[in-house]
Parts: sequence; structure tokens; C-alpha cells
Amino acid sequence: MNRHSRTAAVVGGVVAGVLVVPGASAVGRDGGLWGAATIAPGREGIVEVAGVPEGAEGVTLTLTAPRGTRVTGAPLDASGYRGSVAADGRGAAYTVTGGVPGQDALLPFVLAVPGNAVPGTRLRGCSLRLTDARGVPRAVGRCSVTVGLASPTLTRPLSGGPLAARPEVSGTAHPGAQVTVRDKDDQEACATTAAPDGTWNCVPGTALPAGANRLQAVAALNGVSAMSEQIDIVVAEAGAGRQ
Repeated sequence: MNRHSRTAAVVGGVVAGVLVVPGASAVGRDGGLWGAATIAPGREGIVEVAGVPEGAEGVTLTLTAPRGTRVTGAPLDASGYRGSVAADGRGAAYTVTGGVPGQDALLPFVLAVPGNAVPGTRLRGCSLRLTDARGVPRAVGRCSVTVGLASPTLTRPLSGGPLAARPEVSGTAHPGAQVTVRDKDDQEACATTAAPDGTWNCVPGTALPAGANRLQAVAALNGVSAMSEQIDIVVAEAGAGRQ
């Protein structure tokens, strides 16, 4: 099966073994501490925090995780920083151990969101604190963590022989998500709602044009969305043999 990926780019690096869901990039807001991420239920993602001054030896940035989540890593591999994670996963910290050249760093924290989290929910309780080498608070900030949506799957039709002009399309998605199937020209082929067990299927209301095409499912729920991989298909000419 020939599949292609057409997904949003993730800002920042990807940590090996960690599934990162596309989210908002970290930006310093009026010089303050700030970080953001969108993470699907049952997955891990990276919150990148901006606003830590460069070269501030002894300064420590501490992230307190949103309620119900855990910090599982402080993976920055760069000289001048030392990362640590609390044993209970409720927080993590980076300490500046030396002068760091260049612009202010983006410090990544890996967060795990529980599988029962509701897509579109803004998780509460994520906070940031900056202290100096003596432990005196110097700045506070917040981090925004939104529950995203796991990518839907598109399991039918299969690539291969020519298809009918209105083939049945099916797959899986988060229960209750609105699923829209789009073609290579980003035109809607069909749409439906995922069943309580996560399955969905639909049939194009209008015949797909003959020839090569490409289908992709887009799931949306509570203001967040995710895309499946693309599937290459071929639609038979009118009157030709088809599956």
C-alpha cells in the first residue's frame, strides 16, 4: 500500500522514542516565561519553554505539570544545562551550569497526557518558575497544554486495482469525531461521525474523477483536529472493470 504523510510540522526537535503531536511553538511573551503544546490522549509531547535568560549561571527553571499529567523527561542535550525530573513526575527542572552563547534557549519538557483526557480540553495547573542561584524567585510564567486528537486511520479502500467512482471509505478515529475525507485537490469526498467504538465509514456523494487520486481522512472534535496518512488510489474510467 502506497501511503504518504501530509501533517503539520512540529516546532523544535523530536526526542527519540517520544511521539510528538503538533502543537503551538514556545515564544517569549513580553519577555516572560512561556511554553505551549497540544498532546493527544495517551501520548507524550514536548512543551518548549522560552524566556530563560542566556548565560545566567545557577538559574533554575522549574515546570509544574498540569493536573493529571506527568513529566517524563527533560531531554535537552546541550552544554550549559542540567535537566532533572521529580520522582513523582509532577515537575521537572533545568539548571544553567555555565554561560550559553547565542539567543535565549528553548528548554524542552516531555509530558504524558492520560488516555481518558477529553480532546479540546485546556489542562489546568501548568506553571513555570525561575529562581536564581540562591533559590530566590526571579520570574513566574505559565504553560498551555491542550489535549489534542490522535490521528485517524484510513483503512479502505486499498491501493491497487481500479476502484468504482464512489468507493466505500472507512477507518478509525476518536469516538464522536467528525471525519471528513478529502481528495488530492483538497475537495471533500465524503464525511461522517466516528461511532462509539471509533469506527467510521462513508461513500462519496459525487463520483470521483477517473484516474489517479489520493484520499486522506481529517478528524475534528472540540476545536482540535488531526489527519491520517494519505492513500493513493486509481478510479476506473466509466464502463471499465473496477473493484
